[in-house]
Amino acid sequence: MADQPPRRPRTLGDARTEAEAAFKKVTTKVAVAPPKQNVAPGVKEQVTLRIDQDVLEHFQAGGSGWQDRINDALRKAAGK
Repeated sequence: MADQPPRRPRTLGDARTEAEAAFKKVTTKVAVAPPKQNVAPGVKEQVTLRIDQDVLEHFQAGGSGWQDRINDALRKAAGK
């Protein structure tokens, strides 16, 4: 084994390195976000929302329908 010359390290200009880089570039998959689903108007989505206790008590004091009242207040605040 002493008769063999030492291997030189590959450099950026090495043809093999360039070929591997080109292959990797064209075969790498790009992550694509899933398309946003179209939602019919008026369909509600369940979410978790943290609201201050006093604000929650204010809306619940009006009886049933407090979630709709919160939704209406948020819609008004959003300018819709």
